[in-house]
Amino acid sequence: MSPSHIHVPTDCRTVTEILSRVGDKWSVQVVVQMGEGPKRFNELRRAVTGISQRMLTLTLRGLERDGLVTRTVYPTIPPRVDYQLTGLGCSLLKTVRGLGDWAIEHRDEILTARRRFDASGDEELDRERPDAA
Repeated sequence: MSPSHIHVPTDCRTVTEILSRVGDKWSVQVVVQMGEGPKRFNELRRAVTGISQRMLTLTLRGLERDGLVTRTVYPTIPPRVDYQLTGLGCSLLKTVRGLGDWAIEHRDEILTARRRFDASGDEELDRERPDAA
C-alpha cells in the first residue's frame, strides 16, 4: 500500500506556520466578525472581547500579510480604514464555521469523555507510579 501523502519537511513547516496564524485565538475571532462584512478597527475591537488595541493591530497586519484581509483607507478627516475578508479569507471563514459547527454538534460527547477521563485519571496515575503500592 503506497502512502497517499509523502512527508516533506518543508511542507510541514509551511502547514505549521499557516495553522499558527489561522488557529490562534484572536485571528479566528476577527475573521468571524468580518464574516458579516467590512469592519472598522474600533468595531472589531468592541466585537472581540478582551483583545487589546496592540493585539488587534498585530492580528490584522498578520491576516493582511497572509492575504486573508484587505485594508482600505478612505481619504477623509480623520482617515477611515475598513478591513474586509478577501476570497481567501472567506474560504477560511467557511472552514472555521464548519469547525465551530462540529464543536457544537459534539460538545456533549466531548464533555462526557472529559468527565470519564478526569474521574479515572487519579486511578491511572496511581497504577503508573512505581512508588504506589
